[in-house]
Amino acid sequence: MTLLVIEDHPLPSGTPAHSIPVFDGHNDSLLKLETLAGTPRERDFLDRSDQGHIDLPRAREGNFAGGLFAAFVPSNIDYDFTTPFNPNDPRNYAQVPQPDALNFTLRLFARAQRLERTSKSQIRICRSVAELRAAMAAGQLAMSLHIEGAEAIDTDFNALEVLHAAGLRSLGIVWSRPNAFGHGVPMAFPSSPDTGPGLTDAGKALVKASNELGILIDLSHLTEKGFWDVARHSNAPLVASHSNAHALCPSARNLTDKQLDAIRESGGLVGLNFQVSFLREDGGYARQTPMDVAVRHISHLVERLGEDGVGIGSDFDGCSPPDCLRDVSCLPDLVQALLDAGFGTELVQKIAFDNWLNVLDRTNPIPI
Repeated sequence: MTLLVIEDHPLPSGTPAHSIPVFDGHNDSLLKLETLAGTPRERDFLDRSDQGHIDLPRAREGNFAGGLFAAFVPSNIDYDFTTPFNPNDPRNYAQVPQPDALNFTLRLFARAQRLERTSKSQIRICRSVAELRAAMAAGQLAMSLHIEGAEAIDTDFNALEVLHAAGLRSLGIVWSRPNAFGHGVPMAFPSSPDTGPGLTDAGKALVKASNELGILIDLSHLTEKGFWDVARHSNAPLVASHSNAHALCPSARNLTDKQLDAIRESGGLVGLNFQVSFLREDGGYARQTPMDVAVRHISHLVERLGEDGVGIGSDFDGCSPPDCLRDVSCLPDLVQALLDAGFGTELVQKIAFDNWLNVLDRTNPIPI
C-alpha cells in the first residue's frame, strides 16, 4: 500500500485515483470476524477472501489506509451470521443487558488487539491522529476503535474510562434500538428521522463524559430529537459516521438538510454510507445501482456541509452495498467517479481522508 501524502496539504492535480488513500469512518469487520469464527465462513483478515468486504490484501488493492473499526453488539449474540440479517425480525432489535454487551465488546476489542499483534506490524491500533498519520505514512493499516451503540457502557461510566484506555476514540450512542442513553431510528422507508424520544439524562451525561475524554460522539442511528439533544449538550463537532442525505433518499437513517446545516455550523462531518437502500431514491435494494447515485449524495453533502464536512463511512461488513462498491478493493472506482464528476484533486483528498483526520484531531487534539 503506497500512500503519496498524509500531511495536511493537497496532492498534485492529476494524481491517479488508485494513489489517493481512503480513511473510512465506519466498518463492522471485527463483528464479522468474531461471529463467523468456527463456522464454514471463518476467514483470516490477513489473507485474501471472497467473503465479506474487507481483508488486508483487498485493503491494499483499494488503497484503504484505515478507519474506525466498530464494536457492535447484536441483539441476539448467538445470531447465525451465516444467514442474511432480517431487518423485519423484531428479535434483531431487542435490548441487550449491559454486562452481556460489555463482555461481547471486550471480545471484539481483544480480537482487534490480536489482529495488531499477529499482523507483524502491518496493522496498528491508533489512539491519536498523530499515530494515524504515522501508521498511514508507514503503509500500516491504521485502526481506530469505535463502539456502535453504548450498551456496554454503565451509567457510572467506569467501562467508558477503561475502554478509552484500551483505545476507544469514537462512540455511537445508539444503534437502531433503545438503550439506557437514547433511542435509535428504525430501518424505515419512507420515514423522517423524527421517530421517537431524545437522549435520557444518562445520555446527556454520556455526551459530557465523552467530551471530557476526547471521544467523538457519532450521531448515526440516533433519532432526530436525540440529534438535537447532542447538538445542545456537546462542545465537540457534530459527526454522523455513516449516514446519507434524506433529501435524496427519505430513509429514517438519513439526515435532513436542517440536520446537515447544524453539522456544518459545528464544524462537523458526515461519512457516506454505502448501504444501497440508503442511497437509492426509491429505498430499494437493487445491487446494480450505478456509482453516480453515490456521487449525487456526496455532491449534496458537499453543498450543505462544505468541502471540509464530507467523508466516507462505508459500513462495509455491515451493509449491502451496490455491486460497484462490492468490497474495499473498489474504493479507487469511487475516487475516480468523483474526479470524473469534476471534483478537484484537493477536494477528493479531503473527502477520502483529510476531513476525517481533521475532525478527529479537533475532537481529541492531545494524545491521552
